[in-house]
Amino acid sequence: MKIQTFFDKDTFTLTYIVYDEATKDAVIIDPVYNFDPHSGKLSQESFEIAKEFIQENSLHLHYILETHVHADHLSSSQLLKNIYPQAKIVIHENIKLVQEVFTPVFNMAQQCQCDGSQFDQLVKDEEVLSAGSLSIKVIATPGHTPACVSYLIGDALFTGDAIFMPDMGTGRCDFPKGDAEMLYDSLMKVYQLPEETRIFVGHDYGPGGREIEWETTVKAQKERNIQLKGDTSKEEFVTFRKNRDAQLNAPRLLLPSIQVNMRAGHLPEEESNGTRYIKIPLGL
Repeated sequence: MKIQTFFDKDTFTLTYIVYDEATKDAVIIDPVYNFDPHSGKLSQESFEIAKEFIQENSLHLHYILETHVHADHLSSSQLLKNIYPQAKIVIHENIKLVQEVFTPVFNMAQQCQCDGSQFDQLVKDEEVLSAGSLSIKVIATPGHTPACVSYLIGDALFTGDAIFMPDMGTGRCDFPKGDAEMLYDSLMKVYQLPEETRIFVGHDYGPGGREIEWETTVKAQKERNIQLKGDTSKEEFVTFRKNRDAQLNAPRLLLPSIQVNMRAGHLPEEESNGTRYIKIPLGL
């Protein structure tokens, strides 16, 4: 099993392609669609890099795996789906809860059914997906959002925004239906995995000016995570997380990202003038 990493420097997002070099079976995790909020311009740099890698290596893409409804970048899952129609877009079944919260916020009842049907497959905790020679175990890791999920492929766990590199800590829990107690329980479940299990994170910001990193281990997290070590109590973590989250600003691409990502990467429909529009609710 090979893992190819792509870093989008504009959103600090890490995208992964996991593949079997012999059989060419592959999945992609958290692909990016580039978006400039100042101009409204969409571009496909990150998508093109991933697509070229798939094509150059003659990979057979089985799944487009989303770890959650991202609030900091748009998903390019539909761009991939257009080229690889056999690839299923996957997310946790709690996507329905996210849709129930945000569909009224954006007044999108006619554009977004709150049943997860925009995605090809909704998965549950402990479910196992087969991507040819690759076996993917679903581990629900809610807390950052209710629909967060991690994917265990071999000895590699892809955690999205649940946990970051040890010097960055964990995901925030102040989004609607996010829950610090739930995140603590999710990460304790992660910490029960074999200590040599590799963890691949969803973002990295290079704190203190260090180089961007994306791979750590369960052992390293338990020993060195600045917000949640193996012996951190739930009370300590929840108190810290709530205090920390109260100081955070909303992500720069929160409103555009949610509208697109809760619909499996579908952009808003064109209006009568042939233009698509992102809604910005005032006073939200």
